[in-house]
Amino acid sequence: MQTTAGYPGGVRRAAPVAAAVLILGGFTAGASGVPGEARSRPAARLPDSQRFDLTEPSHELFRHRRLRDGTVMQSFGFDLRNRRLFAAQVARGPFSDHRGDLTINRLDHAGRLKGHMRLRGFGHGVAIGVEPSGSATYLWVEVDPHPASDSARGTRLARFKYVDGATLENDSPALAKHRPIPGITGVTATIDPVNNRLAMRYKKGNWRVAVYNLADVKARRYDRRLADVALPSQGGETFQGYALYGRYLYTFHGNEYGEENPPPGNARLSTIDLNTGRRVAGPTLTKAGRSLTHREPEGLAVYRTGRGEVRLFLGIASGRVGHRRANLFYKDAPAR
Repeated sequence: MQTTAGYPGGVRRAAPVAAAVLILGGFTAGASGVPGEARSRPAARLPDSQRFDLTEPSHELFRHRRLRDGTVMQSFGFDLRNRRLFAAQVARGPFSDHRGDLTINRLDHAGRLKGHMRLRGFGHGVAIGVEPSGSATYLWVEVDPHPASDSARGTRLARFKYVDGATLENDSPALAKHRPIPGITGVTATIDPVNNRLAMRYKKGNWRVAVYNLADVKARRYDRRLADVALPSQGGETFQGYALYGRYLYTFHGNEYGEENPPPGNARLSTIDLNTGRRVAGPTLTKAGRSLTHREPEGLAVYRTGRGEVRLFLGIASGRVGHRRANLFYKDAPAR
């Protein structure tokens, strides 16, 4: 099957986990704490919204796509307005993960590499936020890694314009830095592109997630949190990404294939109700890309087609050391 030009959403439904499929069109978008500092308002209740059925089969967007460096894809996100896909990876080099050096890849929706950007002293890239602004794209990436971390974890969020071929240092004046909650020792962000909200996973003792209207974070109105909940335990499996859509947060846990994790692996998805902090679905084993070598879960993101249909994408890294490849699959069935 052919993918319709311009956006991943074709005109026919793809077979589960089939090659070269039509993407990004599932169900139509519906309706849309840590104890706060003294001046913070109580978290508002997020309006009800549709959620994805994690038990339904996954469908394939692409397999075996090369990124700029040979490391695994850590996370990804979509610019809906400009039809761009961005993927973050730890930059190639023996000390890059310790320093927090990242490479941001710009791809088309077939997974072809169209450009890249270098970030120095940012973090590990477990999640990124993608924000369209006219014909430009702005990214939200962790920055200023905690000095005690062997694998760099940022302590602030940085918003900056994506520029092909550019290199940004972590003290660049091109960065707008944010620390919505003081005293955190790790932080990343993802954006709900349908409802223009930002979810911030942060560590202050334990790992939590706070949700804001994107405009409030940009204006530094940090007291206007919409939600702030502790993340439920996943039983020790490695956290690999998260995505926000409506009132629900989707999380991805698991490890690469190995002697203690043979195929189909332990990659699991969960759904968390941000109004209660409770897991309402999962952990659900996903077998997407089960035939891949290495097969490590890496990132989640939400996409909406031009027809208003929403899909939850999951990323999986494959390939041998030094030659890792990016793979994207999606779920589109609504929970009943």
